[in-house]
Amino acid sequence: MKLRLLVFSLLLIAGVTAAPAPIRALLITGGCCHDYDLQAKALTEGSQKFGHFTWTVVNEGGKGTRGQIPLYDNPDWAKPYDVIVHNECFADTTDVAYIRKITAAHKAGKPAIVIHCAMHSYRAATVDDWREFLGVTSRRHDHQSKYPVKAVATQHPALRGFPAVWTSPMDELYILEKLWPKTTSLATSVSEKDQSVQTVIWTNDYHGTRIFGTTFGHSNDTWKDPVFITLLSRGLLWAAGRE
Repeated sequence: MKLRLLVFSLLLIAGVTAAPAPIRALLITGGCCHDYDLQAKALTEGSQKFGHFTWTVVNEGGKGTRGQIPLYDNPDWAKPYDVIVHNECFADTTDVAYIRKITAAHKAGKPAIVIHCAMHSYRAATVDDWREFLGVTSRRHDHQSKYPVKAVATQHPALRGFPAVWTSPMDELYILEKLWPKTTSLATSVSEKDQSVQTVIWTNDYHGTRIFGTTFGHSNDTWKDPVFITLLSRGLLWAAGRE
């Protein structure tokens, strides 16, 4: 007994603590244009190399551009989770009350990462609530290509291990109309059409809530790329405050 107490005391003195609790992550996905089953598998499995995640996947709303996800009807939809991943694609959903059911949870402090077509979701809406949450405004994209990506905030935790220059698999370059005032660009790429410099990875401070985003994520090849999965996983850790 005395030996066990001595060992316990020494462990406390050395600062040894229990393993951190798993990160409870919710992936919301669905809508048009992408292979969401493959994407969900790639993220939920690939992220386990970087932390202990317990995943819930919600794929609802159909495969069109006007879907609504029943999950959001619950005012406490985000409460059980530490971080939310938005990977839905509903460009023509314009219901303001519905959109604000989503953003309210994040305004109240629930962190998130936003991927690819999340930036074009609700783009037909007349209100800016979703775009302010994302930290960027985009309504169109250039053609698919392999885009060189240049890191411009190399010390950010979400870019840990990210190459100084990474060439994406075949993917779409989203054209940003606006970076919102509390958005910080982490990496950029250049349009092959007009040579404009476009932010492709960023963070946003949404009323004090951490948001991490990337406009890449269109093709299956992108989701099979270990650099991309590492980026999303690091972004998850940062958003959840576990960097």
